[in-house]
This record gives sequence, C-alpha cells and structure tokens, in this order.
Amino acid sequence: MIDTMARPLVELLGVFGTGLLPAGSPADALRAASDALDAGYALARTAIGELDAGWTGVAADAAIGRARNTQAASVELSDRGREIAVVVEAASETVRVGTAELQTILESFLSLAASALPLLGTPAGQTMLITAAVDHVGRALAVVERVRGELAADTARMVELTAPDPVPAQSRPVEVAGRVLSAVSAAHPAASTAVFDGSGAATAVDFGSAGSTAEVGSAGGSSSYDPRFGGRGVEILLPDGSTAVAPNQEAANAVRAALSQQGVPYQWGGTTPGQGLDCSGLTQWAYGEAGVGLPRLAQEQSVGVPVGQEDLLPGDLAVWDGHVAMVIGNGQMIEAGDPVSVSSIRTSNSGMGFHGFYRPTE
Repeated sequence: MIDTMARPLVELLGVFGTGLLPAGSPADALRAASDALDAGYALARTAIGELDAGWTGVAADAAIGRARNTQAASVELSDRGREIAVVVEAASETVRVGTAELQTILESFLSLAASALPLLGTPAGQTMLITAAVDHVGRALAVVERVRGELAADTARMVELTAPDPVPAQSRPVEVAGRVLSAVSAAHPAASTAVFDGSGAATAVDFGSAGSTAEVGSAGGSSSYDPRFGGRGVEILLPDGSTAVAPNQEAANAVRAALSQQGVPYQWGGTTPGQGLDCSGLTQWAYGEAGVGLPRLAQEQSVGVPVGQEDLLPGDLAVWDGHVAMVIGNGQMIEAGDPVSVSSIRTSNSGMGFHGFYRPTE
C-alpha cells in the first residue's frame, strides 16, 4: 500500500531529471565560441585600422564598411553566446533545486508512512496514510508548477537570444580580417595594389575606378582572368567568403541578384523572388535585375557566346533540356533546387541533355 501511495512521487522524480550539466556542457561550448569570436574581433580590428590608413577610394570604403558590419555582428554574437550560457545554467539550476525538493517530499512521505506502519491495518491508519499521500503529492505538484513557470521564462529568453544569425551571409570575421590584411600588404598603394591570395599568385587590383566595386585583373593566369575583357572585370564576394571576378557589371549584378535568393523555395513555374522560383525563373529574374533579358524557358536560355568549362566566369549559364543554373565562380553555381542554393559546377542533371555553357552578356 505504501508503494502504491508513493508511486506518483517516484514517477514525478523520475521524469524530472537531475539538472546537473556534464563536463563540456553547452554552456562551456558557448563560452568557448564567444572567446573565439572575441579573438577574431581583435584581429580584424587591427586589420581594419591598418586598411583605413593605407587604402582610400570607393572600393576601400565598401570593403571597410563591410568589415565593420561584420565586426559589429561578431560582438553581438559573442555577447549573445555568453547570455545563452547564463540562461542554460540558470535553467539547469532551477531543475536541480526542483529535483532536490521533490526528493525531500518523497522522503518525508516514506518516513511518515514507516512511522505509521503499526496502524495501517486499521481504517484510521489507512485514512491517515491516504491523507498524507494526497498532501505530499499536492506539495510535489506545486514544485513542478513553479519549476515550469521558471523554465518558461528561460525558454522565452532563449527564443529571444536565438533569433537568426546577425552575421552577414557573405562575411565572417576571420575571413574578413584575412582579406583586409592582404590588401594592406600592398607594394604600391598609390595606383594599384598587389594582393597575394596565399597561393603565390599576385592579383593587381585597380583602386582608381570611380565605380562601386574594384576592377580586378590577374597576373597569374587564374580563372578570374579573361583576355576578351582585357584582364578587367568586376569583383564579387561569394557566400563562402572567397571572391570571383565577373566579365562585366551586368554579369556581376546578375550573380548578386541570384545569390540574394538563397533559401527561397522551389516552385514550378515560379517567377516571384523571395516567394517561389523555378530554375529558369531564377536566372531570368536575376539577369532582368541586371538589365539583360532572357527567354522564360530553361532550354531557350542558351543565348550569348558559348564557352568551354575551362573558361567559365561568374554569370555564365549552364543549360540542359529542362534545367538551367548560373555560374558564380570558383567552381560553384547557383540554381533553383529546393530551395535555391549553391552547388558545384556539373554537366549532368537527372539524365537531361546538356546544351552547354553560355555567356548572355556577350
């Protein structure tokens, strides 16, 4: 009979958990991540200061602004990580305290029942035990309700702190620091700058342009160089933090427009940016944003100059019988899968006939 009366308390205690965080807990991991972000912030702050002092012009302003935006976002992420760690520890402590209280209530009931054992064969003793069980279960439920309320507040705070990542999709603190440090290592900052990409090849960057982006020409025969546009092009920052060079402003604008639709759901026949796009709807809309008209159907977008895979540049289109994708550079392309996303360049697609690669802007 005692076991039956104690079972609700035992079951409550069993499902409550201990509230004890193991070594290497989420709170510890969050604090370590915040420390890493702080280190990246310090590195990038130094690099930005050197860059601001040695590089001027429209392209410099754009790069420095982007780096500072990333700096602000990294500070927010670091602070947010530490706040989440505090919430995790507070919630764990709430559960630990609640568990201890439930254990005390259970022990109180068992102690009372043991002392009343000689009387349990009488109606009065049984009534007393039932009354005590009801009282102890009521006390336990009050603990559970209090803990639930405290955890609800912690949950609400956690939801607030885990809002979408504030870091710009195309910027990461350490990568930005690396890029700006490369820029300030220039040998000739006055008219053009030699930027070393880490592979031993130097790229001449012309900062004298009045345009909104830097014009880039490679001296090392990289895939960003094409003699058909005189070694000049428009630099694009890719989602992975790397850069590529489009042959002209229209192609660059088309790539940027297409990249802005990452995550948009696939919709057959879809032409609405931000809501639903199919493969040709994405490329037609992106090039339309750049002022270049394309046919609606995928197989009809084989317009412009055919190019070989070894000569691909950002903005080139890969066209199949029933599919089309846009090259963004560095062996990648963007396409309307489900959702719109970046993938590796390929020439096969579910058995469709491949028409080839085309450059609509030439």
